[in-house]
Amino acid sequence: MKTGIIVIIVVVLLGMFGCNKYNGLVKQDENVKNQWGVVQSSYQRRTDLIPNLVSTVKGAANFETETLTKVMEARASATQIKVNADDLTPEKLQQFQAAQGQLSQALGRLLAVSENYPDLKANANFQNLQVQLEGTENRINQARNDFNGAVRGYNSTVRTFPNNIIAGISGFKQKAYFEAEAGSEKAPEVKF
Repeated sequence: MKTGIIVIIVVVLLGMFGCNKYNGLVKQDENVKNQWGVVQSSYQRRTDLIPNLVSTVKGAANFETETLTKVMEARASATQIKVNADDLTPEKLQQFQAAQGQLSQALGRLLAVSENYPDLKANANFQNLQVQLEGTENRINQARNDFNGAVRGYNSTVRTFPNNIIAGISGFKQKAYFEAEAGSEKAPEVKF
């Protein structure tokens, strides 16, 4: 009789322990998903600003349309790549980052070309959009850093004992990090 009670108590304690660990994994998984939403929101803000920037530039300067076309094409490409927070694989994050990187490069060319147009630089609308884009790029960087922090915490929990047992049983898998784009260690060259 005593042995049966002890076994029941041990089973209940192990069950409570397992539930606590499972609930902790769920909370961290939701935090990763939330941080991914912030990353996507930051990129969406940039994507939404681009038509205003292009319209302002078109109205204030008459220069090569190729640059504006590349910006709009890169924007269209970037909006086509969608990554679900439940499936944050390294491959899908690379595709997302590549599309966003092309957009960043196109915006950089657009802003560099604007240096040749003093009327454009003096345009208050253009200056305001430049400030907004800079702020957006800072938000994107912060969102990616926060996302990587959430992934680090989640992955650490999923991989440590005894959480790894609960994670394996419950189907929790490691998530991918945002990584620097290839060649990003080199400073961009701006030529006029």
